[in-house]
Amino acid sequence: MPRGDKSSYTDKQKRQAAHIEAGYEQRGMPEGEAERRAWATVNKETGGGNRSGSGRGKPDTHVSAERGGAVGGPKGGQASASRSAADRSASARKAAATRKRNAAAKA
Repeated sequence: MPRGDKSSYTDKQKRQAAHIEAGYEQRGMPEGEAERRAWATVNKETGGGNRSGSGRGKPDTHVSAERGGAVGGPKGGQASASRSAADRSASARKAAATRKRNAAAKA
């Protein structure tokens, strides 16, 4: 089997890779890099290609999906909740200035 051959991947793994790739592309990543990262993520979570059939697969780790604040628990909200209102407001002003500067540079 040549390198890059996806025939040993299950349909579910192929769907996962397509979904992850679409997310990367939506955030502006080049198509080739998005595909490479998507398959790397699928390999990390599922242990590579799995053969179908009872007892043939390995359990998925979901290690990449559990990063960040949305799924992995209180990380996202806890960090900002522990900061003062003045700190959060200063961050918001800085972010707004950065967005304005980036928009002006693109125009």
